Amino acid sequence: MASTTATTSSSTSSAVLAGKVAFVTGGSRGIGAAIVRRLARDGAAVAFSYSNAQATADELARAIEAEGGRALALKIDSADADALKAGIDQAARHFGGRIDILVNNAGVLHLGPIDQFTLADFDRTLAVNVRAVFVAIQAALSHMGTGGRIVNISSTNAERMPFAGGGVYAMSKSALTGLVQGLARDLGPRGITINNVQPGPVDTDMNPANGPMASTMHTFMAIDRHGHADEIAGMVAYLASPEAAFVTGAGLNIDGGFAA
Repeated sequence: MASTTATTSSSTSSAVLAGKVAFVTGGSRGIGAAIVRRLARDGAAVAFSYSNAQATADELARAIEAEGGRALALKIDSADADALKAGIDQAARHFGGRIDILVNNAGVLHLGPIDQFTLADFDRTLAVNVRAVFVAIQAALSHMGTGGRIVNISSTNAERMPFAGGGVYAMSKSALTGLVQGLARDLGPRGITINNVQPGPVDTDMNPANGPMASTMHTFMAIDRHGHADEIAGMVAYLASPEAAFVTGAGLNIDGGFAA
């Protein structure tokens, strides 16, 4: 009986986004790949961008298709506004002329003392972490109707940066708070929600659980471990689902109590 119940539950879950089309930036690995897999598992057709890891991106798309899903991998530098717009338009055409879910996951992390921080790194941080979010939202909205969902992967550092060298990164993530709160007002009358998911330390190539800063970060947390990418993907899947229709303009921490 327990096995039958689990199978039924899994089947129901897999259909929650059936017929939806999602676009995920930076979706080839880490948190982005977990989001791509989860949205596909929940029934969405998923287009995702990657900047360098073509073999990894192609492997992810093949794996999703082998499981009966639909996926499209597109090589895009999120800092290139024209390329990002064109990629979102291409994805919409490929999947029938619509984008129902946009997940802005692509991001860069540059750390360093402010008096040594290069202008190039500052500009790159804003181009990917802030401007690309705005560009993608604008592009996706032309293909998005009532019931649309926009989710930005921000950071718990938007609220708390407890160590030196992270000011510019924290600023870039804090900018998304104002953007989301403002756009919630613009998009609510159109039946579209927009929210930030704010992860804490997550075990990825960018911030591995065995990295040099890991033990220090754990001392700031109520749950003293790194998060898992699938845990972040679960939060995104909730916000993309019909159950989250009344959630908008929010910044949702999933950080093990890092900002508590």
